[in-house]
Amino acid sequence: MRSRRWKHPHRVISCTSSRSTTRAPRCSPTTTTSTCATSSGPTTAGSSRVVADRKAAVLGSPIAHSRSPQLHLAAYAALGLTGWTYDRIECDAEALPGLVSGLGPEWVGLSVTMPGKVAALRFADERSERAVLAESANTLVRTESGWRADCTDVDGVRGALNDGGVDSLHNADVVVIGAGGTARPALIALAELGASGVTVVARSADRAGSALDLAEHLGMTAQVIGLDPDAVADVCGRAKAVVSTVPADAAAAIASSVARAPVVLDAIYNPWPTPLAQACDAAGSTVVSGLQMLLNQAFGQVEQFTGQPAPKAAMAAAL
Repeated sequence: MRSRRWKHPHRVISCTSSRSTTRAPRCSPTTTTSTCATSSGPTTAGSSRVVADRKAAVLGSPIAHSRSPQLHLAAYAALGLTGWTYDRIECDAEALPGLVSGLGPEWVGLSVTMPGKVAALRFADERSERAVLAESANTLVRTESGWRADCTDVDGVRGALNDGGVDSLHNADVVVIGAGGTARPALIALAELGASGVTVVARSADRAGSALDLAEHLGMTAQVIGLDPDAVADVCGRAKAVVSTVPADAAAAIASSVARAPVVLDAIYNPWPTPLAQACDAAGSTVVSGLQMLLNQAFGQVEQFTGQPAPKAAMAAAL
């Protein structure tokens, strides 16, 4: 698979907060370009925009690299929602509550990336069961009573595995590389697909404790192993699927061991191919890029923001 070049024509709104106060961020999406510095590129209408037009955005830091605008804007265009906009907003976890609290009624939803996913979950008035299990929310949806948190990252993992030919993991063993924030949605998705046992590969067994507890809560047997290449090769050789949630360089040392699995989902998509992807290609394994995770998690966001089925073909074409 080859990496692609991406353009970022949509504005990036800078939003930061002071650690010494609890006031709202110095810049919010409701400010105009005259009071809030934006990157060069097309601008949207000013404060006179009517409520019938809707706004959404992705929050995170750093955020300039985000490809979510391509997906959401393609969806809105395909659905005929010509008055809808979707921006990137530079916003850290501390600033998130103040920013979201200040949004007007024209805002329908927010995608949330790092480092704000835990803050988004805590801020929300309502939380989906899977967001609570994941202990993070990548989606905030405006409701009549406030904001609802969800974790469509679960859809991202499940859909990406489906794209890799994994329709069911009934009674199968699986492996998750890493025990950080992305591992929890991955475990939920693997359980939904029917996996019966999971091995978590982590540098620290202590850090993996929370992931093991979640796996057992979801009905899977669970164990943790370290980064020993032989041990990793053994469990991956017996697994039906592997999900790697660690940075590209962290997986490089065990890449050939992980590649013994028939299907590997690598959450990384830039740069691509990763050392893990190259090892899988050399071994003849199926490797799925994190771009498929990004695409599949966006489907659920679009449906929750718009109330309409996601135009999946149009969104896939945007990538």
